[in-house]
Amino acid sequence: MTHYSSIRPEDVDPDYEHHGGFPEYGPADPGVGFRRFVTTMHRLQDLSVSADPGDDVWDEAAERAAALVDLLGPFQAAEGQSPAGRTPDLPGMGSLLLPPWTLTRYEAEGVEMTGSFSRFHVGGNSAVHGGVLPLLFDHMFGMVSHAASRPISRTAFLHVDYRKITPIEVPLVMRGRVSRIEGRKAFVSAELVDTEETLLAEGNGLMVQLLPGQP
Repeated sequence: MTHYSSIRPEDVDPDYEHHGGFPEYGPADPGVGFRRFVTTMHRLQDLSVSADPGDDVWDEAAERAAALVDLLGPFQAAEGQSPAGRTPDLPGMGSLLLPPWTLTRYEAEGVEMTGSFSRFHVGGNSAVHGGVLPLLFDHMFGMVSHAASRPISRTAFLHVDYRKITPIEVPLVMRGRVSRIEGRKAFVSAELVDTEETLLAEGNGLMVQLLPGQP
């Protein structure tokens, strides 16, 4: 995997540090414990929407979840300091918000991610929920913008075309790139395909560079 670009965003955008006070998102190396935790939590997400035990088991599960909250509560950190979302070699970069996909290409010319969806992402009839795909596309567009050394930007619009049903439990690929740049605007695009290159969905978006002081 190609890691973060050697071009500093400050070289492209001298006002980079003044855009909304974003925290520094350097890559994290949290160790084996966090990796095990994230893997287990992804499995727990699947079970939370698919298990059907009796009330006594749900009561015990709730107690164990409450104990975990008590354990982690004293260690809550500021945005940009916890390893979640800052561990590039973990699926979903270690964030439970994101589908657990892995970054396999990270270059100015384009970004690629591979992964699959699970029971947690089902909208109905074993198909991925339509609202999950825009989240993955938006994550891709952020990676594309960063890989191309674009100044810090926000999503102005995101359009997704659903070409076929996206299934769960099968390997998939998403590829994205900057299509063109017009001043503060970076137009981005990506497509989601299966291993036979069947197009499942495609997205187009606009990332707009923040002005000094914009959050």
